[in-house]
Amino acid sequence: MATDALLLVCALLAGVAVAQRVVTLQSGPLVRTEGSHVTILCNVTGYKEGVEQDFEWSMYLPSAPDREIRIVSTAQSNYAYAVYAQRVNSKEIYVERMSGDSAVLHITKVQAKDQGLFECYTPNTDGRYLGSYSARTNLTVIADSLTVVAPAQTLSKVEGDTLQLTCEVSRTTQQHTHLSVGWYLRSPEDAAAPPQELVTLSRDFVLRSGGPYRQRMAAGDLRLDKTSATSYRLTIHKLQPVDQGLLYCQAAEWIQDTDESWFAMTRKQSDKTQLRIQPTDRDFSIQVSTERRSFTAGEPLELRCTIEAQNVPERFFSVSWVFSSSPVAVVGPSAVPVLGPDYIDREAAGHMTVRKESANVHLLKLQHLHPEDAGKYICRVTEREKTPTGDFIDRSKRSRNVQITVQPLKSNITVLLFSNSSEVLEGNVIQLICSVHSTTGPLSVVWQWTDKQVTGPALEVASIDRDGTVWHSPSYRERSSYGEVRVEKVRADTFSLSLYNVLPGDEGQYRCTATEWLQTGTEPELNWEKIGEKSTSKTVTVKTVESSFMVSASSRTPSVTFGDSFDLLCLVKPRHNPRVPTSVTWRFMPAGPEVGDEDPGDFKDLVTFTREGTLQWGEQLLGLGTRTTVDRSHSNTNFRLSVTRAGRREAGKYQCTAVLWRKNYDNSWSRVANRTSNLLGISVLQPESKLRVQKANQTQVYLEDSRVRINCSISSQTSQDSQHAVLWYVRRATGSEADELLLRIERSGAFEYGAYADEERLRRRVQAERLSPRLYVLTLNRAENSDSGTYYCLVEEWLSDPDGAWYRLSRETSGFTQVLVRQPEIRLQVEELESNVTVEESASIRLGCSIPSQSSRDSRFSVSWYVDRSEDESDEPGEEERQCVFSIGHDAVFGNGNCSPKEEPGPNSRLQFERMTSDQYSLTIQEARPTDAGRYYCHVEEWLLNPRNVWYRLATNNSGFTIVNVMQQVSTLQSVVCSNESLFYFVFFYPFPIFGILLIALLLVRYKSRNHSKSQEGKNGAPLLWIKEPHLSYSPTCLDPPALSLHPGSVD
Repeated sequence: MATDALLLVCALLAGVAVAQRVVTLQSGPLVRTEGSHVTILCNVTGYKEGVEQDFEWSMYLPSAPDREIRIVSTAQSNYAYAVYAQRVNSKEIYVERMSGDSAVLHITKVQAKDQGLFECYTPNTDGRYLGSYSARTNLTVIADSLTVVAPAQTLSKVEGDTLQLTCEVSRTTQQHTHLSVGWYLRSPEDAAAPPQELVTLSRDFVLRSGGPYRQRMAAGDLRLDKTSATSYRLTIHKLQPVDQGLLYCQAAEWIQDTDESWFAMTRKQSDKTQLRIQPTDRDFSIQVSTERRSFTAGEPLELRCTIEAQNVPERFFSVSWVFSSSPVAVVGPSAVPVLGPDYIDREAAGHMTVRKESANVHLLKLQHLHPEDAGKYICRVTEREKTPTGDFIDRSKRSRNVQITVQPLKSNITVLLFSNSSEVLEGNVIQLICSVHSTTGPLSVVWQWTDKQVTGPALEVASIDRDGTVWHSPSYRERSSYGEVRVEKVRADTFSLSLYNVLPGDEGQYRCTATEWLQTGTEPELNWEKIGEKSTSKTVTVKTVESSFMVSASSRTPSVTFGDSFDLLCLVKPRHNPRVPTSVTWRFMPAGPEVGDEDPGDFKDLVTFTREGTLQWGEQLLGLGTRTTVDRSHSNTNFRLSVTRAGRREAGKYQCTAVLWRKNYDNSWSRVANRTSNLLGISVLQPESKLRVQKANQTQVYLEDSRVRINCSISSQTSQDSQHAVLWYVRRATGSEADELLLRIERSGAFEYGAYADEERLRRRVQAERLSPRLYVLTLNRAENSDSGTYYCLVEEWLSDPDGAWYRLSRETSGFTQVLVRQPEIRLQVEELESNVTVEESASIRLGCSIPSQSSRDSRFSVSWYVDRSEDESDEPGEEERQCVFSIGHDAVFGNGNCSPKEEPGPNSRLQFERMTSDQYSLTIQEARPTDAGRYYCHVEEWLLNPRNVWYRLATNNSGFTIVNVMQQVSTLQSVVCSNESLFYFVFFYPFPIFGILLIALLLVRYKSRNHSKSQEGKNGAPLLWIKEPHLSYSPTCLDPPALSLHPGSVD
């Protein structure tokens, strides 16, 4: 391209006006389906005129865009590479020259491997290069996903029928494509003839049809409907013989190229449908039919004229009825009858019917035959047909004669009388049906009544004329005006008499008299002639409702518990009659006097079912009316009173009263009778208690100042809604007058202390808890010995009644818990080991006192030292013989023990007290004197703090004796040395450093001489003994002389 541009610039600069060569191809990409026929047009312009141009086609695969693959050339026969040589030789790929400078590349069956960049190259024929000599375009090959499906079948139709065929067309192409769907007809006689297009939906969604079918599509006889995303339905109305042949569906998938032209990538046809059309026969025949030909005057006559022909609904027939050469009626194609002049009035009176029952059946019906209707009847049919020239021709045919005979009428009627019941309850309906059989003419009926013994004259109730008009007699006219008496003509031969809300006076014998009439003569002179009369009677008994009127009350649950429900049933007999209804009232008398009731012994109305079916609440409302429901059965014989969540207010006596009413014909009401049921006593009891408290007895022992916990466990209760009040009692001693109330916990959770809690000052120490709805705990903090006793709880179970009031259902005591509060066990022990101590005069005497065991970790001790200076060592010292040396109280105050020492504590005191640990005490007597000799012991008192914060003595104990001897001071060497400090150091301290230095020197000399005399020592065989530094033990107190010990060395 850079070379071409340079040549172009040079030519322009040189001023040479020469045309440039330009090669053009269809712009791409070109998307084609696999297996389709692909064409690519190549044009060249700007070359020297008169020279035919050659075209060379190559392609570049996407995987190797720089490698040229030659396909075909117009100049060289062996131009193609091996991959395309076979397809080129088989003419699957070829070049079609359109002109000297235009050619088309044909790939008759493109393959997926053909996808790539196609290049058209034109060799230079101008002797120099100027312009472009090749052009390229992209070819994309996609899978063919178009499917066209229509079932292969053979159909046989008759001319004028309707045909419907469905074709399924679908594709899954990712590119944007359009579909065109069409139906085609191929002639069965000439298979080589091109198919005839019926109708096609183009890719632009335009519906068009082939030439011969345009008029039929415009008339609506040819349709193509898209019924779903993939379904296309062909409909042909009024099939013609020319529609016979092979029908198939053809679809094409179109894609729009970049030059905005549309290309059919693929076309497919469905399987073919063989359609055969049978031409219609234009001939027709006529047949007149009737059930019989001999009739009696008054009977109906039906004649049917049937047209036997093909495709009758599509043809135009007119039917004429003729009687004895006189026109009766003409029915045209529009089915509108035109009557003859002698039959217009008869048809208007409803005695004649002319109609078209179906496309090929016409009916003539005469309702009441007259003797003059006897004669010959024929049916004449005329068809009007339009010829191809547009003219109309008529073809007519007539049926055979049908001879009808009409005999004069003779009455043979029979009358039957039926009643709904021979015995009717007062207020119900008397219904009588008079059925007349074997009639030929119209009837008139007269209804009459006589008493049951048939002693009086017959009384006419009502009558029905032959034309159906009803007449009531004066005796029953007022009742009939209120609808109490109804007379009807159910059918031509059936009549009914109905008396509503019957009274006892309606009892008697009812008679139905039927008269048959015959119309004689002709219009305008018509006469009616009575041809027969028959009658029959029926006796009806009326049972008064008062005789069977009964009321009873019942209940399945005469005794219920609080919160339960109970039903009261009031049974009223006989069954409900809307004309004789009952009003039912439930009444109630409470079991005891209620607040606000002046006279609790009287029954008061609860609720009333009125005769109209409404509810009317009374002045006495059970449970404020919120838990009472009432209902009744559909027959209005059972009236139920239901009370839910019964309480005290619902206990008492119940009864129901019923009043029988009669509705008069003037809509006024009369009270017939009233009845009162038996009494129903309903007891509402408290539920049986299921309260259970743990009964296990137990004994608990506690130490003073500890926490006492006593459980009260409820193992079961009557209801989940139960609430409890818990009372805690204590029994101080056996034989006490009464148990003392310690604490009460109300069901609301409120606390109330008993008098005992105040007397014993327990308010601050007692604590009550509810750990769960069924577990209560009593806690005594800092228990005292006086708290010992027997404890138990009393549980009261409370429930709420349906009225919201709380009542105590039951009480239950728990098992007894015996609580023993003791002082701690005495474990005080003082070391009793005896010892002898001899000290010099002016030395110190150390006396120890060890307490290896104590009763409580909170114990405190009072310690005193005594001395016994008696000479008898075996006897225990008496009070007068022992002397208090030192004492310290449990409150750590000197001299506050159990004795008072003679020597007062102070800075000049020889006594030194020391407490090393809580159980180790020591007393040191400094500057011992001979008078200090004696037997010493310590006296220990153990003290504890009781819950009332008062100290008390728990136990006492004495230690063993320590015998102290004090020697008088005598001057000795030791005393002289120890009394002189300089002499003491000179004798006991300075020799040791000097001796250590000498020893180290000796060791050094020995070490140096050892290396020279090693061999000599081996010969002698005797080890040397080395003396280590002597260990000097001494005491700075001068009580003991220093001890010097020498330890042997080791043998080397």
